[in-house]
Amino acid sequence: MTEQVPIDSADLDPERLPAHVGIIMDGNGRWAHERGEPRHVGHTAGEEALFDTVEGALEAGLGYLTVWAFSTDNWKRPREEVRFLMNFNRDLLQRRAGELDERRVRVRFVGRRGRPVPRRLVQMMEDTEQRTAHHRRLTLQVAFNYGGRTELVDATRQLAAEVAAGRLRPDDIDEEAIAARLYEPDAPDVDLLLRTSGEQRLSNFQLWEAAYAELLFTDVLWPDFRRQDLFEAIAAFQGRDRRFGRVRSR
Repeated sequence: MTEQVPIDSADLDPERLPAHVGIIMDGNGRWAHERGEPRHVGHTAGEEALFDTVEGALEAGLGYLTVWAFSTDNWKRPREEVRFLMNFNRDLLQRRAGELDERRVRVRFVGRRGRPVPRRLVQMMEDTEQRTAHHRRLTLQVAFNYGGRTELVDATRQLAAEVAAGRLRPDDIDEEAIAARLYEPDAPDVDLLLRTSGEQRLSNFQLWEAAYAELLFTDVLWPDFRRQDLFEAIAAFQGRDRRFGRVRSR
């Protein structure tokens, strides 16, 4: 049996890259459990996966990459794990912000920034955004304290406030009006949505932005994910026939 040759970034069609890739980074806890380690060990191991994936996105020439770091539902996890994740993300920014800046990566955080997110962490997020705001080689969006329904609720509240203030008529509310009030309205829609660990659901991630995304699920647990897996996902995307409701061409 012939061994399959790994896909390299050079094998990808640069004219057919997804404009925006979203990743649900799943499987840290399972990865740790399989090794007899506590869950936080899996989260720590996931850092290497994230930054190798970012390097792969740069190598492939992607424009936007959104990764889900912390869900609005994750506050329901054990208090010790939540505390670890808050401190871990703070320390991660301390370790990696300079590295992303050097690679000309624009970093943006999408999600709610008020309590219960620690103010110190919010300040570091905002500092990183300001530090990297002028870069355009790759935009890395980190979904933190994020939920797709929460994003739509916040957009709807903004619309309601504008209607109440007389700045907007109800009849003016359409898809463009809603899209303009999302967390990052200038970001392109998600073309490719990838989830690791074998789970096959969206779990409230990028519900509006991924309306026409190609979905890809891999059994690879997130700490084991590397740029090679990203290249394979992009190659699979490039092999699909995207119709957006149109009849298949003959």
